[in-house]
Amino acid sequence: MKNVAILGSTGSIGTQTLDVISQSNGELKAVALAAGTRVKELATQAIRYDVKLVCIGKKELEEELRAQLKGTNIQVVSGMEGLIQVAEFEQADIVLTAVVGMMGIRPTIAAIKAKKDIALANKETLVCAGHIITRLARENCVTIYPVDSEHSAIFQSLHGEYHAEVEKILLTASGGPFRGKKLDELVNVKASDALKHPNWAMGRKITIDSSTLVNKGLEVMEAQWLFDVPATDVQVIVQPQSVIHSMVQFRDGGIMAQLGAPDMRLPIAYALYYPHRALLDSERLDFYKLASISFEKPDMETFKGLKLAYEAAKRGGNIPTALNAANEYAVAKFLNDEIKFLDIADMIECAMNEAEFIADPDVEEILETEAKTYELLERNYAK
Repeated sequence: MKNVAILGSTGSIGTQTLDVISQSNGELKAVALAAGTRVKELATQAIRYDVKLVCIGKKELEEELRAQLKGTNIQVVSGMEGLIQVAEFEQADIVLTAVVGMMGIRPTIAAIKAKKDIALANKETLVCAGHIITRLARENCVTIYPVDSEHSAIFQSLHGEYHAEVEKILLTASGGPFRGKKLDELVNVKASDALKHPNWAMGRKITIDSSTLVNKGLEVMEAQWLFDVPATDVQVIVQPQSVIHSMVQFRDGGIMAQLGAPDMRLPIAYALYYPHRALLDSERLDFYKLASISFEKPDMETFKGLKLAYEAAKRGGNIPTALNAANEYAVAKFLNDEIKFLDIADMIECAMNEAEFIADPDVEEILETEAKTYELLERNYAK
């Protein structure tokens, strides 16, 4: 049996992880859970899965959670300190990190130092601190299993292959809800429009990121750290059916691809069961019904966020952090109808241009870059 701690248990990835655990016939066990503000949902999960430790994001919600868990022996903690306690939990064999944003960096570092393997569903951790995370993983003999469908597909395609023989990574994208549209068609789109992803059921923030293609840019930067390739060797290809989750091209011209229905439980299960595969009640592809798969080149002039991500990867240092922080700030504003859709990329570009470059930032410098980016945007764009 493998014991699992989940950071972000009430979110989309977290709930699907618990579904995988439910189907595991005792091969997987949830032992610790962490969530942001959803007290009732967290308490329900904790009782159902008989976990030992739970963390709620806000200190002021701790007593409410204790009341919900009255009569149990479940330990309750809160805040970043509590999140780190879950990440370090002694009984856990693997930590699935699915919290949103840069708050995943510290607990991921803590889990690695505690010798826990990582199932990574928080791309910002590698985007901003990949140089720190990958080094620590090597030093502590920890394996990082990718949970993003694209990176899991790459991981699966590389299984049994020689890394030195990789020519490039082909990272697929659905194109999001605005695929094919031009700038003048995107001027007045609303958050409700951007949240209508054609294929995937995801959280609000990542769904907006998919609509701007910033998410694909973050995945390019994540791939360079996970698979030790330069961003210039990661080619984005729009594949609207979301059937091919990504591919790897080798030096002989051969290409390995991973295909499947758009179901996040598959990459989650692959990370938790590796090197084995779980029996899942997932949809099976019917190629007779599918009939065809199409490919397109991404429009990086209309969806400038992807172009900026390649630039951030090239510049390195703390510039990816400036991009990520600006995107988090801008997406929150867009979801609150405080800015327009096209403002998101403009705010990212502003933050990247104004950031004071740090070549090899430590965690404190990464977080300081985040704070300075927020301050910059608040001055320039706050209403």
